[in-house]
Amino acid sequence: MNETAETAAGETSHFEVSRRAVLAGGAASVGISAIPSVAEGAAPMAQQPPAMAVTFKVNGKAQALMLDTRTTLLDALRDHIGLMGTKKGCDHGQCGACTVLVNGTRINSCLSLAVMHEGDAVTTIEGLGTPEQLHPMQAAFVKHDGFQCGYCTPGQICSAVAVLEEIRAGIPSHVQGDVGTAPEMSLPEMRERMSGNICRCGAYSNIAEAMAEVAGVRIAETHGAQSNAGAEA
Repeated sequence: MNETAETAAGETSHFEVSRRAVLAGGAASVGISAIPSVAEGAAPMAQQPPAMAVTFKVNGKAQALMLDTRTTLLDALRDHIGLMGTKKGCDHGQCGACTVLVNGTRINSCLSLAVMHEGDAVTTIEGLGTPEQLHPMQAAFVKHDGFQCGYCTPGQICSAVAVLEEIRAGIPSHVQGDVGTAPEMSLPEMRERMSGNICRCGAYSNIAEAMAEVAGVRIAETHGAQSNAGAEA
């Protein structure tokens, strides 16, 4: 091989090596560019939701909790205090299964944030009575079979207790003819005020009988009053 051929072969070999290096480097750069950077690919650090301390009484016992500010009173009662009597039904305030009493007034606990109740007195179905000493409304529900599956019953009873107090306090309703006069303890009044509590088993008539007994009125009398009102109209 002459000097010219050797020189040409050397140049070719040098070119091929350089070409391979370029191709290898290009492939590596493509791979690197396809991998997201650590900053881009890393999941953002999860932030703890804001929490707030709240203290209120439940069935006469003080409860001091540190809660996510989004926690409903219903979830606080069930998940943080362990009172499972109050039921979660629709979770939209449309069925009444979660009804509890707050400072004597009934509310849908699924629609109320727990942190809104600082200093309040909450009464659940567990606080109305005990198995040994039932609340009169609880006893009446048992006597008149005011339940079937029982899922809605805690809310029904809490609402029924509050309804009788509302009527006694003179709080008007949609079926009251003259809001300037005291409402009557009648079947239409009780049914109207209980309309936000749904019983999918259909125990409504038995619930009304239980409420009437506690209220001290007879269903026959309330039916008669309703018929007379219709005749007069």
